[in-house]
Amino acid sequence: MTLLAIETTCDETATAILNPKGEVLSHLLYSQIHQHERYGGVVPELAARAHLEKLAPLVDQAFKDANIHPHDLSAVAATAGPGLIGGVVVGAMYAKGLAASLGIPFLAINHLEGHALTIRLTHNIAFPYLLLLASGGHCQFIHVKDLGDYELLGQTIDDAAGEAFDKVARMMGLPYPGGPVIEALALKGNSRAFDFPRPLYKRAGCDFSFSGLKTAVRHVIEEHPEALPEDIAASFQQAIIECMCDRTRHALEMLKTPVTAFVIAGGVAANKAIYTALSDVAKEYTLEAFAPPLNLCTDNAAMIAWAALERFKKGIVNDLSFEPRPRWPLTELKGA
Repeated sequence: MTLLAIETTCDETATAILNPKGEVLSHLLYSQIHQHERYGGVVPELAARAHLEKLAPLVDQAFKDANIHPHDLSAVAATAGPGLIGGVVVGAMYAKGLAASLGIPFLAINHLEGHALTIRLTHNIAFPYLLLLASGGHCQFIHVKDLGDYELLGQTIDDAAGEAFDKVARMMGLPYPGGPVIEALALKGNSRAFDFPRPLYKRAGCDFSFSGLKTAVRHVIEEHPEALPEDIAASFQQAIIECMCDRTRHALEMLKTPVTAFVIAGGVAANKAIYTALSDVAKEYTLEAFAPPLNLCTDNAAMIAWAALERFKKGIVNDLSFEPRPRWPLTELKGA
């Protein structure tokens, strides 16, 4: 069951090879950050071109690192959505071609399911658990009941959390990606310097909204040129933290059955202040919080390989006619 996986949904070209035990034999990633930072965000056409250029050499290197031959593979997987469709097509078509040439199964993996299941690769967490998936493109609470069985409890009604970090960083003239930069700057600032709004705070349900918060930050930047950047960063991050903690409490109270853990995945999980605050909330409900290691919080192919391995072991594969999707809600995977 040695399996190769490819991830190309955004601005990282990634490959990974896992053996039947789930051990990572190779894990490679080419980041396009420097190609997009001048634009303050990912340019889809540039991303697709970079995937096209870097993918084949990366796959070749993966085989060398794992010390195996392509004919040693049992299956090939690729993220087939959701994501920037140009990049998704590049990865999926390459994986299909490789699977067809080797005469082995192809697996089309949902990018969100990759994030949702990563914690089972790194910490062997049992189903069911509550997942907060927070990244540049997604911010949602998911009740992970079983492989392919996901219940969406709440999600952002506008910007994702990571997107808000990036946009605020751009307003402040900070480099892309904004999350790590604002986190570092916030350590030096006063988190109570500005009383930014906490959208949907104490409201019913566990949806998110960050657009109004982002607008409030812009007004401070424009109207208070004397404001210290570190104070703006710290106050903005504190507002995000309090919103996330409030929404997490609501999500945990919405669960109708017990869960084994509270899992935080996606790039925002790498923010130590956010993770610490959410861990404290989980303790209020006698739950332990978990997050994947830093290199598996952001987009990567190891998570896609693990999701594929879980599916492959259940006998779930896809036809080569499977079409990549720019949108692909996790709830459409119900019943695997």
